[in-house]
Amino acid sequence: MEETLVSVIRSRYEQVREKIDISARKAGRRPESIRLVVVSKTHPMETVLAALEAGVRDLGENYAEEAVEKIKLAGDVDGLAWHMIGHIQSRKADLVAQNFDFVHSLDSLKLANRLERFAAEAGRKIPVLLECNIAGESSKYGYPALDDVQWQVLQKDAGQIAQLPHLQIRGLMTMPPLDLGAEQSRYFFRRLRALQEYLSKWVPAGNWEELSMGTSSDYAVAVEEGATLVRVGTAILGSRTAR
Repeated sequence: MEETLVSVIRSRYEQVREKIDISARKAGRRPESIRLVVVSKTHPMETVLAALEAGVRDLGENYAEEAVEKIKLAGDVDGLAWHMIGHIQSRKADLVAQNFDFVHSLDSLKLANRLERFAAEAGRKIPVLLECNIAGESSKYGYPALDDVQWQVLQKDAGQIAQLPHLQIRGLMTMPPLDLGAEQSRYFFRRLRALQEYLSKWVPAGNWEELSMGTSSDYAVAVEEGATLVRVGTAILGSRTAR
C-alpha cells in the first residue's frame, strides 16, 4: 500500500481529533466522550484500507450494497465498527441488519420493524439512532421534527421502537441544511439536544445519550453543542467520487 496515503490520512485524522478535543474542553466536556466516524462512502477500497492502517476504527457508509463489499474485503479488524449513516431503503434492511454495527438513520416505525425482523433472524442486537429532520426540509429524510406537534408523533413511534428486543435506541441524528455555515448550524444542533431532553423525559425506555451531528464543515460547533458522534469524511479522506 502506498505509505503516503496512509500518512496523509493519519495526519488529517489527528488534526480533526485535536479540533474535537479543543471544542470538547471549551464546552466543559470530556474529549474521549466524542466518537469520530470517518465517512468512507464512495471512496475506493484502497482508501478504506489506508484509513484502517492509519488507525481509523469507526467508518460510516451510506449505501448498503457498496458497504457490504467493503466490510467483506476489510475482514476482521480489532475494534472496527461500521456505521450506516445514509437513508435505508426498505428492501435493503436485511443487508443493514446483518452487517452494520450501528445505525444512525432509522426514520420510520415500518423500517424499525423490518430491521427488528432481520436482526432477530441474524441473532443480533443493533444500536440505532432516530434520524430527525429538524429543519423541515422536504428534500431530507428523517422523522419530521420541526415543532412540538411533530415531536409528539415521534414520541409515539419511539415508544414502540423502544420495545423491540433486537433494536437498542441510543439517541438521535440530524443534518442541518447544507448551505448553512457552522455558526448558523448551531441552532439546529441545539434543537436536536432539546428534542433529546424531551424524549428522555417522555420515552424513558429508550437510551437517549447519543447525538450524531456535525460533518467536515461544522463538527467543532456540533461538539460544543453536545455531539457524541461526528461524521467527518472530506476533511480526512479528501474529496469523494460523485455518485
